[in-house]
Amino acid sequence: MQEMMQERRQPEAIQFKTVFCTTTTLFNQDVKQSRRGRGSDTEEDDEDAIFAELEEEIENDSNYSVREQAMSILKNEMERVKDLQANQHGTYGEITDEKEVIRATAREKRCVVHFYHSQFKRCEIMDKHLARLAEKYFNTRFFRVFVENIPWLVEKLQIKVLPCVVAFVNGVTADRLVGFEELGNADNFDTAVLELRLSQCGVIQKAGSNRDPLYKVASKKSNDDDDEFDI
Repeated sequence: MQEMMQERRQPEAIQFKTVFCTTTTLFNQDVKQSRRGRGSDTEEDDEDAIFAELEEEIENDSNYSVREQAMSILKNEMERVKDLQANQHGTYGEITDEKEVIRATAREKRCVVHFYHSQFKRCEIMDKHLARLAEKYFNTRFFRVFVENIPWLVEKLQIKVLPCVVAFVNGVTADRLVGFEELGNADNFDTAVLELRLSQCGVIQKAGSNRDPLYKVASKKSNDDDDEFDI
């Protein structure tokens, strides 16, 4: 009898897992694509269309328990994505108010902040790479702050060299990347190098993956090209 029950439950478990994975994957893909050159109205229409399509597929399932669980997951995921979008996830923007910077880093589960100066070439290079990663890692918030707008934070975090990228996990500073020293000491480094470097502290993670990175990129070479920022 137990064997028969296990055999009956197995397809249900497979169905449930498939619906869950499909739902989260489609939403993550849709968010990334909708951020590339689309308006807010188009983004909402695309998400509603995907939601309706998945909802119809789930409602056609003959298994009541699977259908109810899947609908619950789908609705929760929809709300989660909309909440992240409201908090500027999937984009690379700028915060000008110092108090808002503090609130954002404390509120977000994972956050990457670029402390920059408009006159530094390497800060512009860092912006381009972080903008790409912001689209890819929707569950992490990315933004930049102009150092002259946040004097208290600059002093508090002892930021002396720019560009400076600070990773926050659960409101706590998890890692810091100063200059390009750990990115190959060159202006033409690949985004993948920065991506791998940020993954070491867990501030960026692939969807559905909580595994630690297998290796990291680091360099002990010094670089005189990093810009000194005098506070």
